[in-house]
Amino acid sequence: MKNVKKRNQIAINLFVIFVLISTVSCDTDEDKKGRFLLKGNEKMEENDPKSAINFYEEALSIDSNYFDAYYNKAMAHLKINQFDEAIHALSDAIQVNNQSFESYFQRGLTYLDNGEFYKAREDAEMLLQLKSDSWQGYFLSGLVEEKLKNYPQALAAFEKAVELDPENSDLLVNQATLLYYLKKPEEALQILETAETVNPSEANLHNLRSMIYFDQGDYNKAIEAVDKAILLNKSQAYYYNNKGLYLLYTGELEEGLELINQSIKMDENNPYALRNKGIYYFLKGDKVTALQFLEEVSQKFPEMELVEEYLQKAQAL
Repeated sequence: MKNVKKRNQIAINLFVIFVLISTVSCDTDEDKKGRFLLKGNEKMEENDPKSAINFYEEALSIDSNYFDAYYNKAMAHLKINQFDEAIHALSDAIQVNNQSFESYFQRGLTYLDNGEFYKAREDAEMLLQLKSDSWQGYFLSGLVEEKLKNYPQALAAFEKAVELDPENSDLLVNQATLLYYLKKPEEALQILETAETVNPSEANLHNLRSMIYFDQGDYNKAIEAVDKAILLNKSQAYYYNNKGLYLLYTGELEEGLELINQSIKMDENNPYALRNKGIYYFLKGDKVTALQFLEEVSQKFPEMELVEEYLQKAQAL
């Protein structure tokens, strides 16, 4: 009886081993690449894009035409501001599927971030070819023309995008921004009213409103508006820089400088903050330091508002 039981157990064990071997042998490339993709996605959810990239590359080593792996890899690169790598991955995704609307959209936005405006324009044109009734193509087109300072064309693109998606507060704020650039502040304020109705938590609308109030000389309303923007989004350096400038105009020089310096710590490449420091030192009567900041900004950005005005004032000290 014991031998029978033993043989039965051996048979069961052999069967289990056979099943395991069969399972491993049936583990196809499709299964493997899918698991690597899922692991990458899990790492993205854990906010670990570098590890995610490694898993996506493992998936691509199995299947070099794996669209999802290319696209997700691009999103991981974007998480850590690796624009060139993201563009390359999105281009690979497009090579696999040249009808991927979202890939062209993301690549166009990344080209913009990377300063490649004409390539971004080409992707905007492709989006409009693929889906002429989608706001994304007009939105990207508007962003490109804005960067190229073609403001009327940019405004027309944003207006078309708003027609297609009137409940999109981002589009409305962009439309208002172009009206602001085109020196139409009252029209911009009207659009911002609409945007606030759609989404009162849109920080950019409050910041833009503050800029319009500042230009109109209403510094207290400008501070009130930018405070709302900061309350809604504490991560934007230019909100603090704007408030710092407004405080300079209300005579709160040290409080203003503190916010301007805070802005520079958050984004050291903001020339508006350097301009504002120049204004601060002018207001303090420090001609040498004021000229140091204002001359540097004037050389690189001669058309920036307030630069020439305060450069002349500082030279006259």
